[in-house]
Amino acid sequence: MRLDKYLKVSRIVKRRTVAKEIADKGSVSVNGRIAKAGTEVSVGDEIEIKLGGKILKLRILAIKENVRANEADSLYQILS
Repeated sequence: MRLDKYLKVSRIVKRRTVAKEIADKGSVSVNGRIAKAGTEVSVGDEIEIKLGGKILKLRILAIKENVRANEADSLYQILS
C-alpha cells in the first residue's frame, strides 16, 4: 500500500492530500530512509513522522483497505 494512503486509512493523518504533502516535504521516513508519498509500505515497516517539533515513531502491524475509526489504532504500534 502507498505510504500516503496508509497514513490516511490508519487515521494518523486526517486527509490523504495532507499525508502526501508531509511525505513529499521529506518529513516522513520508512525504515530509516526518507520516503515519498508513493513509497510502498508493508507489515513490520517502521515509520517516523516529523511534525513541528514532535517526532512520532510507529511500526505497521496490519494493512487494510478500509477500517472503522475505532479500529484504526490496531493497524500500528507507537514506538515513541
